Amino acid sequence: MTSPSYARSRSMPRTPCTRGGRIATFRSDLGWVAACWIDELLARLTFGHASPQAAVKYMAADGEPGEPTSWSDSLAQRLQAFAGGDRSDDFLDIPLFVMDMTPFQQAVIERCRRIPSGETLTYGGLAAATGHPGAARAVGRVMATNRFPLIVPCHRVVAAGGAIGGFSAPDGIEMKRRLLAPEAAILRCE
Repeated sequence: MTSPSYARSRSMPRTPCTRGGRIATFRSDLGWVAACWIDELLARLTFGHASPQAAVKYMAADGEPGEPTSWSDSLAQRLQAFAGGDRSDDFLDIPLFVMDMTPFQQAVIERCRRIPSGETLTYGGLAAATGHPGAARAVGRVMATNRFPLIVPCHRVVAAGGAIGGFSAPDGIEMKRRLLAPEAAILRCE
């Protein structure tokens, strides 16, 4: 029996920024952040680093941080507010570079973006919400390689039974708990 296409899907490329792109770095309450964008599309984001150099190195990008633009300044301000505990911004207006992802990966990323602050979904619930019930492990792979953390709030995806699940950002599960803490007063698991 052939596996469904989502099970065969390749891992999301971790670094489209190796094709070029502009990089901005900035400090936040969650450590140093680096963002790479291509043609005004966010291509990669990383956070939780001890230095701007560490953030850029984590991206494995081929560029160096460039001069700030109005786009990168706006994103930096919004992410700094988020890192400080303000969860009023859903970032749904940030365009993402997803052309290199499979349709399944794109569907998971898009649905995860819509998990509101204060709510969580299980990996299985996210799979079902994308029309692929039973694909929890494939969803887990997409979340583990999410290159838009915070913008695509993978910290709001938890394991079945309410377990916190994994998290691939620096400091792992502790960072996931830290991200969920400001949302705890309204946290609800679906």
